[in-house]
Amino acid sequence: MKKILLIEDDVTVRENTAELLELSNYEVITASNGKLGVEKAKHSIPDIIVCDIMMPEMDGYGVLQALSGNSETANIPFIFLSAKTEHKDIRKGMDLGADDYLTKPFEEEDLLSAIESRLAKVAILNARKKKEPEAKDSSLNNLEDLRSLLSEYELQKFKSGSVIYEAGKQSNFFYLVKRGVVKAHRIDRQGKELITELYKEDDFFGNTAFNNNSNAYEEYATAMEDAELYTVSKEELHKILANNGRVTLELVEILSNNLMGVKQQLMDMAYGSVRKKTANTILLFAEKIKKHPLKSIRISRADLAGVAGMAPESLIRTLSDFKKEGLIEIEGRNIKLMDSEALKSIS
Repeated sequence: MKKILLIEDDVTVRENTAELLELSNYEVITASNGKLGVEKAKHSIPDIIVCDIMMPEMDGYGVLQALSGNSETANIPFIFLSAKTEHKDIRKGMDLGADDYLTKPFEEEDLLSAIESRLAKVAILNARKKKEPEAKDSSLNNLEDLRSLLSEYELQKFKSGSVIYEAGKQSNFFYLVKRGVVKAHRIDRQGKELITELYKEDDFFGNTAFNNNSNAYEEYATAMEDAELYTVSKEELHKILANNGRVTLELVEILSNNLMGVKQQLMDMAYGSVRKKTANTILLFAEKIKKHPLKSIRISRADLAGVAGMAPESLIRTLSDFKKEGLIEIEGRNIKLMDSEALKSIS
């Protein structure tokens, strides 16, 4: 059972919303103000947070900022639920890193759809990322020791959307993710972005090549959300690895596994049609939220494009085609599946 933290100062709204979520088979924790909400989030580590904006003690913006600065709560999906309807308020919430923004009064279906879509995205991305092998050796020659060592190096902060490095540029650094999500991506000849890997907390990435012929990055790396990265020069990394044979082998194994996944993903992207990738991604989200019989699913176009591995423009055109063909209906950010079998048969 997924755990939701509901932060809302209005007693009636809080109780009614909590009852709705509990009837939808969620475990619900409530807080009556922002300060209590932060404390409960850090103590309970919920799967998702639904938060009002205008509250005593600490407003919703302050809650999001406080939780974003904590490594244990920084990546929890966060939905604002507020009576503030002006565009600048919505924009401020999204700029701070909120995953969604619903205005009061809200439809029950919209809230459930927003929650399920955010949880579905997390589940999809986690399923795609191979679990790293745990370091069982208690000696200094293991990955946990490497992470501890790199945490003593320079910590760089990148805003969401910031480029960390570019393909073709000299590769001088290796990175360890402390907080946030970074995407590795390439650009094909048509200018379409192909996401090859997602790096989260405790992941390593960057060019580790020892020879001078591989002294350039082969892809781009961009922060998908505000990120903090420990940064070590390639020269320093090579010295560390040269003195630690075991950790070198473990690191090579992880990077090799990532490469195999990249090859398969690029093959799928290269040879799979745009229509098929779009249909499969919609169906994948729908499958993740099937435990609630919703009439529609709430998915941002950016999320769909990122998971499908295509340019947003291509995805939007394809969604428009699907709508004309009667396969889906679109209302704002909501997508309603009209013919799932037809979507499954697209090649």
